[in-house]
Amino acid sequence: MTQTSESVTWLTQAAYDQLKAELDYLSGPARTEIATKIAAAREEGDLRENGGYHAAKEEQGKQELRVRQLTQLLENAKVGTAPASDGVVAPGTLVKIAFDGDEDDTMEFLLASREYASADFETYSPQSPLGSGVLGKAIGEDAEYELPNGKKASVKILDVKPFTG
Repeated sequence: MTQTSESVTWLTQAAYDQLKAELDYLSGPARTEIATKIAAAREEGDLRENGGYHAAKEEQGKQELRVRQLTQLLENAKVGTAPASDGVVAPGTLVKIAFDGDEDDTMEFLLASREYASADFETYSPQSPLGSGVLGKAIGEDAEYELPNGKKASVKILDVKPFTG
């Protein structure tokens, strides 16, 4: 999955289906569940001192925010194919890098929109400093990017492979 501009997000079919399923659940069964929780908490009496009611309302707010985010994302999504396995860093690829030329200090991450973050590895967007620095680089090339403190850092691209989910 990649975000190429502010308005268009490229997704693989699998990523689109996963996000659509989440949206369908949140805007259907999950809404019913939270409404039931709120109604049950409301029955307990005074709403000013009702922790269950306030927790349910907060949960509802977070859920509705996620529904709006997913709706906007999917409205602007274009379904495409996974990136080629040509050894060039592109959105939708797993990238293995070495920091400052130290082959032992490595990290692997997915270059993709934050919507596709996983607990299995870090996810960096193509617009992030590291993501934009490595974008378009090939295996064996060095990339430079700016750290939050304004200093420059360099990494070497060790491996690039398409993310298959």
